Amino acid sequence: MLEVLILQNVIPTLRMSFLLIISSCLSLSCNNLFATQGGTCQIITHPDTTLIPFVMPYQINDPDTTFTLHKDLKEISGLGFTPDHQFLLAVQDEKGKAFFLDPETGKVNKKVTFWKDGDYEGIEVVSESVFVVKSSGTLYEFKLDADQEPETIKYNGFLNGDYDVEGLAFDAQNNRLLLACKAASGADTAEPTKSIYAFRLADSVFERDPAYCLRKSDVLDYLGLAPMLRKMDKNVSFFDPDRDGFDFSPSALAIHPETTDIYILSSVGKMLMIIGQDGTLKHIEKLSKKKHQQPEGIAFAQNGTLYISNEAGNEKPVIHKFRYQKEDAQ
Repeated sequence: MLEVLILQNVIPTLRMSFLLIISSCLSLSCNNLFATQGGTCQIITHPDTTLIPFVMPYQINDPDTTFTLHKDLKEISGLGFTPDHQFLLAVQDEKGKAFFLDPETGKVNKKVTFWKDGDYEGIEVVSESVFVVKSSGTLYEFKLDADQEPETIKYNGFLNGDYDVEGLAFDAQNNRLLLACKAASGADTAEPTKSIYAFRLADSVFERDPAYCLRKSDVLDYLGLAPMLRKMDKNVSFFDPDRDGFDFSPSALAIHPETTDIYILSSVGKMLMIIGQDGTLKHIEKLSKKKHQQPEGIAFAQNGTLYISNEAGNEKPVIHKFRYQKEDAQ
């Protein structure tokens, strides 16, 4: 396996020291070399003030189909699609393996061991490359047509375990990967915030400034607007303004193939948040605990069909499939 370490913004006077560190990192993870120092949010969420009701195009608590997965995927943590949509890709948070699933049955067609055991949280395909993200923020890349033990490229930036990266999505419009952080935001803001960072594919660079910042205050402003659906008791209690912190903790994200809206799951609180590319907070949906015991993965087929994976927990691991009700959303 080939390891490539991406080190950014090295101060010239410290170049020799970093060269020594780099030489010692050929077999070790170096993702603690850099830490964000007050990154500036590129896009900050803001409530939709048009008061035009958002029509949810999925019956999110009433799946059209449910697949029970193989026991190897009891810790399923991420989903993605191959470009031809022949396979649904999955990763789990204990083994360095990518699973190629039949999107109609959930059956495992192939497994690829791309790296050693670790806490892997998201998977995406860009052209002929598969990308997997670890909770430490490390990215792994290998070829889609690879068999066992592929040549894997490893990218390390400033993100580390303190951020607890949980989600990975391909932003085709901007030719980048989006990485959603469950814990530390690294944003230059005093209020409770969760951040989504970007990895530029053109030059393999982790951008230090968050691509999106999700602020608790914006959620509260959103809930304070009409229609009344936004003021559902369970939503309001979860985002209690009198409680410190911001419990919404991204566990997965994906971009809708038609609307380009960003769908963000939070296993904590069982929530789905939808924002526009410009940061407009469009919708918040409470997920049923009976259907979504631990939602950790999300992906879209090209026709808009939505897939959400759930870790086993006290049940069996499953993937729920939802038909895109486009006519209802128009």
